[in-house]
Order: sequence, then C-alpha cells, then structure tokens
Amino acid sequence: MEQLLIGLGSGLLVALIVFMIMTIKLNNVKSNAKAETSKLKSMITDRMEIESEGVSKLKSENEKLRKENENLRISIQTYAQKPGRKELQRLQVYQTAVDRLIINSPGFGAAWQAALKDSEAEFEKTYIGVQPFIRKLIPMKTDATVIKEIDES
Repeated sequence: MEQLLIGLGSGLLVALIVFMIMTIKLNNVKSNAKAETSKLKSMITDRMEIESEGVSKLKSENEKLRKENENLRISIQTYAQKPGRKELQRLQVYQTAVDRLIINSPGFGAAWQAALKDSEAEFEKTYIGVQPFIRKLIPMKTDATVIKEIDES
C-alpha cells in the first residue's frame, strides 16, 4: 500500500507540475495575445486618425478649389463683358473672313493689300502735321459705307 501511495503521490506531483507549467504557458499566450491586440488596436486607431485627417484635408482642398473655380468663372464672364471685348471678337471674325477671301479670291488679295496700305498711311498722317488739327475742326467723310447695328430695345 505504501507503494500505491508513493505512486499516487508522485503521479499527482507530476500532474501538478504539468498543470502549473501549462497554466504559466497559457498566461503567457494570453498576455501576448492581449499585447498584440492592444498593439493592433492602437495601429488601427492611428491609421483611422491619419485617414480622417487626410479625408478632411481633401474635402477642404476640394471646397477651396470649387470656390476658386467659381471665382475664375465669374472673372472670365466679367472680363468678357468689359467694353471693347465684343469689338475685339468682331475684329477677329473680320480678320478670319479677310484671310479666307485672300486665299480663295485671287484678285481680292492684291486690291485688299493696296487698300490696307493706303488706309494705314492715312491713319499715320492723322497723328502728324496739320491734318489732325483739320480733322478736329471739320469731320471728314469717307467713301466707305458704315454698317450700323440697330438696337431693338
């Protein structure tokens, strides 16, 4: 019977030692898992904060660009309505038409260039000498017909 008690005691002692080793290992695994979980939670929290800041920056930049775009659109509309812009656009259309006529009509080009040189020379004379003084006093008529746009108000 003594041998039975010694065998039972040594078996219980071995079981107790194995139980304690397994408990210690289990506690180590749990603490490692908790540490890993807290590390992952902090990483996710940091990433969410960074992404949140990035999204808010992108939204504010997007709103800023929208406002700037609207301001530029309004500025362009205002610039297009300034005095002289319609006349410049009309002159551009006329210049394109003249260029096409010069290319398509063989006789028109030479006559146009001669008339243009004469007009430029006359225009230059209006700034020099007696002719500007006379023009101020007496309005001169030209041979060209003036096309007037009729405002229907």
